[in-house]
Amino acid sequence: MSNASEIQVVTFGLGAEIFAVPVTLVREILDYRETFRIPNGPDYLLGLTDMRGQGVTTIDFRMRLGLPPVAPTPSTRILVVDVPVADRVLMLGLVVDRVLEVCSVRTDQLGSAPDIGVRWPSDYIAGVVKREEGFVVLVEMGRIFSAEEAGALQHPSAVAA
Repeated sequence: MSNASEIQVVTFGLGAEIFAVPVTLVREILDYRETFRIPNGPDYLLGLTDMRGQGVTTIDFRMRLGLPPVAPTPSTRILVVDVPVADRVLMLGLVVDRVLEVCSVRTDQLGSAPDIGVRWPSDYIAGVVKREEGFVVLVEMGRIFSAEEAGALQHPSAVAA
């Protein structure tokens, strides 16, 4: 009997790759919709998405990880997550190809990120889990953006000024 702890994760797909974020960071999963564009932002910044009257800064997660953009499909979702950055938490919408499931991962199953020349920067990877259907990459949300980038995303209208 293992005494390893478990974490609940939401898994999602970007192309053929499967990623996961801790369920504790996920606020909501929205159907994809067009965003209110913000001029002069980074290429991955899509704009603002309305979530019950609140504007959520929304990014193309594929582009942020260096994958090519794709057109939205009926499976495309916006994963609204809390991103811990420096001394605050940034609420962000991540456009992903599809959301798969909520599942448990044993912490003793988490392997370190292999440095094998993968297509995305490995410092974003908290760990890798081997499952029957392949590998699942656990994303370290706090490392996706520098403090400077997070500041620009928290106040996206300041980017356009």
